[in-house]
Amino acid sequence: MKVALIGITGRVGTRVAEELLQRGHTVTGIARSPERVEAENGLTVVKGDASDPSSLAPLLAGHDAVISAGRFVSMDAAKLVDAVKRAGVPRLLVVGGAGSLEIAPGKALIDTPEFPDAYKPEASAGGVFLKVLRTEPKDSSLNWTFLSPSALFEPGERTGKFRIGGDGLLVDANGKSWISMEDYAIALVDELEKNQHPRARFTVGY
Repeated sequence: MKVALIGITGRVGTRVAEELLQRGHTVTGIARSPERVEAENGLTVVKGDASDPSSLAPLLAGHDAVISAGRFVSMDAAKLVDAVKRAGVPRLLVVGGAGSLEIAPGKALIDTPEFPDAYKPEASAGGVFLKVLRTEPKDSSLNWTFLSPSALFEPGERTGKFRIGGDGLLVDANGKSWISMEDYAIALVDELEKNQHPRARFTVGY
């Protein structure tokens, strides 16, 4: 597929790009500082800013899917969705956050006392982004997917072994909730290829 990747210079974006390229997809990386991205076969990098969606549409046109891996605090969800739709791209996959995942019915991770204050602005903005996606009409031309990682989300191993969940936080037998960025990238590109969670949020963890 031909994929436009917003936020390719970030920690998650670089790993998603690598996974896409390894599987033979063609990637257009969109970055504020394209010079930071090394040239690779199958990769084109263009200058763009997710905080200015009006200029994004021409960059997104002609792609099979858009993957957004940018920071939520610097994006306007409604305007980004509009840019994807105006570009005529049928699919939007979003690198989500864990804060909106439920730890009990009606109780989100971000609402627990243990949730770090430093992460709350980004997590709150991620929750808003998800709500915007969920307000898309059922007959919308846009097929969106929002993939939330587990609570601990750091660079690590690419194992290919993980679990998939829905709106609830995944924890292992020891009560730990975690996923490597490398395995997260596998789950995201799997979703791109298989389209198993259309117009839905899901999560991945060990």
